[in-house]
Amino acid sequence: MVMHVKFQENDIELEDGSTGFDLIEKLNMRSPHEANAFQVNGKTTDLLTPLSNGDEINIFDFTQKEGKEVFWHTSAHVLAQAVLRLYPEAVPTIGPPIENGFYYDFANLNISVDDFPKIEKEIKNILKEKYRTTKYTFKNKAEALKRFKRNKYKLELIESFDDNSELTAYEQGEFFDLCRGPHLPNLGKIKAFKLMKTSGAYWRGNSDNEMLTRIYAVSFPDKEDLKQYLHVLEEAQKRDHRILGTKLDLFSFKEDGPGMPFIHPAGMIIWNRLLDFWRQLHEAENYLEIKTPIMLSQNLWEKSGHWAHYHENMYTSEIDDKVYAIKPMNCPGGMLYYKSHRHSYREFPLRVGEIGNVHRHEMSGSINGLLRVRTFHQDDAHIFMTPAQIKSEIINVLKISKTIYETFGLNYRFELSTRPEKSKTIGTDEEWETATNGLRDALDEWGESYQINEGDGAFYGPKIDIHVQDALGRSWQCGTIQLDMSLPERFDLEYTDSDGQLKRPIMIHRALYGSIERFFAILIEHYTGRFPLWISPRQILIVPVADRHVDFANQIKKTLRAKGFTCEVDSSNESVSKKIRSAQVLQYNYMLTIGDQELEQKTINVRTRENHRAGEMKLEEFLSNVLEEVNAKALTPIFHSEQEKVNL
Repeated sequence: MVMHVKFQENDIELEDGSTGFDLIEKLNMRSPHEANAFQVNGKTTDLLTPLSNGDEINIFDFTQKEGKEVFWHTSAHVLAQAVLRLYPEAVPTIGPPIENGFYYDFANLNISVDDFPKIEKEIKNILKEKYRTTKYTFKNKAEALKRFKRNKYKLELIESFDDNSELTAYEQGEFFDLCRGPHLPNLGKIKAFKLMKTSGAYWRGNSDNEMLTRIYAVSFPDKEDLKQYLHVLEEAQKRDHRILGTKLDLFSFKEDGPGMPFIHPAGMIIWNRLLDFWRQLHEAENYLEIKTPIMLSQNLWEKSGHWAHYHENMYTSEIDDKVYAIKPMNCPGGMLYYKSHRHSYREFPLRVGEIGNVHRHEMSGSINGLLRVRTFHQDDAHIFMTPAQIKSEIINVLKISKTIYETFGLNYRFELSTRPEKSKTIGTDEEWETATNGLRDALDEWGESYQINEGDGAFYGPKIDIHVQDALGRSWQCGTIQLDMSLPERFDLEYTDSDGQLKRPIMIHRALYGSIERFFAILIEHYTGRFPLWISPRQILIVPVADRHVDFANQIKKTLRAKGFTCEVDSSNESVSKKIRSAQVLQYNYMLTIGDQELEQKTINVRTRENHRAGEMKLEEFLSNVLEEVNAKALTPIFHSEQEKVNL
């Protein structure tokens, strides 16, 4: 007897009773990179799961999110197994995969990085043993409680599940751990393993609970992958926006406002140019710009659904016996703006933008420079339209996003995030299906590839997430495009259609920088602080050789500033070489040296921050070139050597 399953639109014939493992054997997917995660009819499961006739199969490798998660989840168990062999008194708690690797938290464990070599040695021993992983399903909650009776943390987790929930554990060798899985079929796929750091962490992230010891690690199916990862980390340290932000005096953080950045004058130059560029693009596409209040009543947030789904992350205050919340999103204010006028279909699409300052109570341990803060600005917009305009409006937003990211030299990719668990969302099944199909149709017509991210949509609608890739190949989630039919319903938004009837508009939420602060951080790291001329906070430094050259230098500064350039004169008593070096450290794009010859000839001597000497020229010639560089928003300097052209 045979059965048939579907994989990548191919019909695969298997013997009755075959499992996922039999399928990957038939497909010859034996490489450590391959077949790391396995889905049957959209549900991620183990390779030993029996298959049925007509099943639709997805198989994910290590390059895909699902593949990494299973690979790293299994690796977390290897880490815990090694720790328990060396420190039997340690108590394992949880060990999930995260964005770049995984961690495991332990109670009753006191170690430092000095202990890492012996833990890594034990990990190698475990991997050499090439254990197969097996799944165990408990008959009921009582059995699970009995099995983990000596581990209060596991008991707490088990008690938190419903009585009818399926409880599972995974075993590899002597190690047995409560886990929903799935896992790799065997540990032989793990070829490289590195412990990264250790820190304290509260049990379940609650500061009222006891402090645990967390060990972060990463693993790969190939030693070269680990080598490349460590190289990227080393390069990333050189580009760390927190270090460069201080070095270049762009922003800072103070103890009086944790997670709330202070943007300095040089940083404000970049900030304002980002906003100028944003406004230029959006005015060309007929967006209106508004500003809504930063604090609104609890009643409004209840109406929008945010109070039920996001209350724990909101800052609140009681005023005149009423509760108010500082906005974590701009959407409700945008709904109230819409309701301040009557609307006709003739106005549609109605595109309304806002640079909205929002606040979210992030856990202190998750705050990370400008990348994750507690107050930030979204380049938000709400687009109101008829159902027939969905596809064209999504495509219009994709067009603007393409212009933004390509201007900054950032590669990007799209991810379609679908409905989360139904109980955690608002809106009807029909609304979700219509919204999801609208986004999918627009992406299909746009023509660029995209990934499906099942279950990661917002609570009020599906979304397109835009991930950009920086100079190191790291991926950052920036823009988002969300189709929403729920908020117009909740706020009773209406417009008069061509037939004279009142109807409900469809709405798009979208942000393309995402967060100005986060995008700023990404640019700092992408450029290593060496900003293109058009956005640079320090464009030109004039270096007089002696005091007698300062007046001419100031005349040049006045001319350049009149043309919109940021320009300074270094009239200090330092040597010319030291002035040039200081300017290069501060990433001035151009340095103009003024000596006796330049004073006599009324010229300037041009040098780039890459230390290319463009030579002596008239100010008019220099000005013409740099204006062209700024207007083109060029990513590379207009003055550079032939070798630099090759490198660029």
